[in-house]
Parts: sequence; structure tokens; C-alpha cells
Amino acid sequence: MNHEVQEKRGFFSKIPRKLKWLIVALVFNNVAIGYLLVYLTAFFPELGISAGVVGLLLGLEGAMVLLSIPLGILSDRRGRKKLLLIGTSLVPVPIILIALTINVAVLILAAIILGIAESAALSTWNAIIADQTSLENRDAAFSLSFIIGNGSIAFGFLLPTLIPTLQSLTGLSSIIIHQDLLVLMGLVSAITPVWLFRILKGYKETPSPKKLIRGKNFPTLLKFSGINSLIGLGAGFIIPLIPTWLFLKFGTPDTFSGPLLSLSNLTIALAAVASPRISGRFGLVKAIVATQGFSTVFMLSLALVPDVRLAGGLYIIRAALMNMAGPLGDSYLMGIMSQEERGLASSINTVVWRIPNSITTVIGGLTLATGRFDIPFYLATVFYVISITLFYTQFKSIRPQS
Repeated sequence: MNHEVQEKRGFFSKIPRKLKWLIVALVFNNVAIGYLLVYLTAFFPELGISAGVVGLLLGLEGAMVLLSIPLGILSDRRGRKKLLLIGTSLVPVPIILIALTINVAVLILAAIILGIAESAALSTWNAIIADQTSLENRDAAFSLSFIIGNGSIAFGFLLPTLIPTLQSLTGLSSIIIHQDLLVLMGLVSAITPVWLFRILKGYKETPSPKKLIRGKNFPTLLKFSGINSLIGLGAGFIIPLIPTWLFLKFGTPDTFSGPLLSLSNLTIALAAVASPRISGRFGLVKAIVATQGFSTVFMLSLALVPDVRLAGGLYIIRAALMNMAGPLGDSYLMGIMSQEERGLASSINTVVWRIPNSITTVIGGLTLATGRFDIPFYLATVFYVISITLFYTQFKSIRPQS
């Protein structure tokens, strides 16, 4: 009877209470980041800022995750709490800078700071979740983090829909309201580090005393990350630039692309509820391969789509399927790494994914600027297919151990 009651409550009831509050605390950062992404990729082109500059800013921000490798080593040896607090505390600075200027030099500085903040978070977050979970509840914990993270980013994506109403109420121009709203989001994001500090006040860590850089699972990590990097490489051509693509191809402003991204992220969040169930039934590797594989079909279809509404629908399905695999991949990697390797593993996997992704985002922006709106999707599809095939053949026999 107790087992039946627990099943009805769902997988998430097994997650430690403190970990749930940690996941919730990131909501404020994520809402701000969601609106910032729409601001950069949809509103900037409306101001006449080229897709090439947008791609450059996204690429620079992504390139800074190289720092997450030394930060990951530091988190394994000295603890993760301080790094997470530092990273989340930095987030308001670049958001407010971007709101106040379109000077390219300042925007580049803001992108670099945002990349540093992301590096600190990426080198700690997955490891903190893994450290507080076991094989029994880890899939659920990563799924909950993914769901709440995407749900709060979706709320940020939705904020541009308020702008016409705010214009009519205040009489202010769209530009001023966009900027003021971004400043407000920067201030809101400052709630996250304050809340995290309170939650983590009594958090006990057991950092490794070893000067560990290459652990016993290092070759497996490099193989996993190398294959995963092909997904990042392919995605970079178009996924960060979807609002820019919608604006350039169909003439849709951020009042369309923002809600579309919001609906997409909400769909992603809801789809991730099924992730632990799918992995429980079919196994992590097969679940990852199946969801990524079906997503690739919809990725290819976007290259030829003639209508903006159809494009939006296909994109939502693609995003939901691809991102169902996200928490499963994180859980799988943490499960095949020992505890003292997890910070470094999370960092290396992120870096090897983001650096190619950042480079191809610049290329994708330049390609869109030439008017070739189909090429980025074809390139993304090719790299997805190669990555999915390699992942299955290389990891179908490797099971998580801890």
C-alpha cells in the first residue's frame, strides 16, 4: 500500500527537501536570463543590430565556459557552495549593462561577465545535485531541476507580451520599456544568490583532498563529452538564433518569438516529467537515443517550412523531444563518474559542448545575415545524426554505478 501511495505521489517525492529548495531558488536567475535571451536575439535585430553581432555576443558568452574546467577542479577539491554563490551573484551585472547601452564594446564585456557567471554555476550545479542523490532518485532530481529551470526561463520569454499593454498605459516607447524591463529583471536576479546563501548556510561538503585532475573514469568522460559536443556543434548553427531566424525570414517581432519560446520551454518542462519514467522502462541510453532521434526529424523539417505558425509548431515539438534527453544525459554522466570527479566531469562536458556551439552560433548568425535560412538546419541535422549514432554504439553497454 505504501509503495502504491508513493507511486501516485510521483518520482519527485523521493528528492531531498533541501535540494528541492535549491532548485526553486534558481527561478529568479532563470526568469531574468529568459528575458535577456529574447532581448538579445529578437529585440536587438529590431533595433537594427545585425545577426552577426548577436551571434558574436552569444558566442563570446559561450566561449567563456572554458573557465568552468579549472573551476570544476576547484569545486571538487575545495567545495561547490562558494562558487555557486559567486556565479549567481554576478548575473545581475551583465543584464543591467546590456539594458543601458548598445555600444558593442560594452556588450562584449557584458557577454564575457555573463559567461564567467555561467561557468561558476555549470561547474557546480550538476555535481551538487549528484552529491545529494543516489541511483534511485537522481533521474527525478535532474528532471525536476530541468522542469523548474525551463519553466522559469519560459516565464522570462513571455514578458515581451506585456510590452504593448505597458506602452498604452504609460505612453512610453517600446525601446524604453524594453530597457526598463531588462533593468528590473537584473534586480530580480539578485534574489537568487541571497536565497541560496540562506539555504546553503548549513550545507556540509566533503571535498576531495586529492589533487585529482585525471580520475579513473577520465577516458570515458572524454568519449562521452566528445560525442556530445557534436550535438552542441550542430545546435549552435541555429537554435540560439531561432528568434533572429523568425524575424529575418517571416518578419515576426519579439512579441511573437518571445511567447513562442515561452510555450516551447513550458512544453519542454512538461515533457521532462516523463523523462524518469522513460528511462526507468527502457534504460537511460535507449531513452536518450530515442528522444534525440525523433527530435532530429523535426529539426530537418524546419529547413523547408513555408509558414510561421507551422514553423512555431514544429520547433516546439523538436525542442520538447530533444530536451527530454537533457536531464537524462546529466544523470547518466554523473552516474558513471565517481563523486570526486563530478565537478570536473560536469565542467568538461559543458565546455566541450559549448565551445563548438559558440563557434557555430557565430557562423549561423553570419549565414542568416546572407539570407540563407535553410543551411543552418541542414548542418545541424548532419551533426545530430552522427552524434546520436556514435553515442548508442559506444555507450549501450555502460551502466551508471553510483
